Amino acid sequence: MIRLNIHEAKTNLSKYLNALSSGERIILCKRNVPIAEIRPIDPPLTDSRPIGLAKGEFAVSDSFFEPLPDDILDAFYGKE
Repeated sequence: MIRLNIHEAKTNLSKYLNALSSGERIILCKRNVPIAEIRPIDPPLTDSRPIGLAKGEFAVSDSFFEPLPDDILDAFYGKE
């Protein structure tokens, strides 16, 4: 973990961005009092999700596919 005052961070930002990319965390300080933490963001997932990931985990009942009652449909369309 790197502790920096704001002036030092502004002066050498590119140097510290390189440290962040290698997993380092930075604590920003104002007059040596910590005020913020800067940490690297996790890289985005590149693997595709498998099809059928939750197969067998739950069941959808047949009533799920039945039409909604009129009062609920009216609520969707702002009717009273």
